[in-house]
Amino acid sequence: MSLRPMMQRDRASAMLGMVVEHDAPGESRVSMTVRDDMLNGFAITHGGLVFTLADTAFAIACNEDDRVTVAGGADITFLKSTTAGQTLTATAARRARSGRTGLYDIRVTDETGDLVAEVRGRSITTDRRPPVVSAVPSTGSGTSAAAGTSVAAGSSAAAGTSVAPVAEPVEASGLRSFSDPERDGALSTTEVSR
Repeated sequence: MSLRPMMQRDRASAMLGMVVEHDAPGESRVSMTVRDDMLNGFAITHGGLVFTLADTAFAIACNEDDRVTVAGGADITFLKSTTAGQTLTATAARRARSGRTGLYDIRVTDETGDLVAEVRGRSITTDRRPPVVSAVPSTGSGTSAAAGTSVAAGSSAAAGTSVAPVAEPVEASGLRSFSDPERDGALSTTEVSR
């Protein structure tokens, strides 16, 4: 399985060692082994990192076409703590998609299959296209033992990679069919979440 460009550019997921195991429209599965530097002051996995894993699976599942889809909101319930050496897996599934919004459920489990957390995510599809990237060198990517693909950390801009700072508006490509100034103003603040 090859990673799509969205995940090839995802430096945060690469830094955390996430592995994309399944990527299909409306569903995904991503795993991460908990490291010592992912623990909080009580020696358990930091809740923010459990959420980051779930959010990554959510992002893959809700980006089903060529428009940028971002989180409009999400709620997490923590059910079990984990610690270094354990492997967490987030599995995301679309529950509903209508117009520009979607509803997704994400389950985070440990290596034994025990439920660690549940997330309900709400997506908003924007009028933007993914960032334009020129010359994305592949460094550090590989296939995991779990038959998935590791999220590769790309080279920095100092090493010659040029990444556009924001996604390209769809209207620049001529695909925008309507204009809603109130909605457009709201989207610019929502798009910060990814």
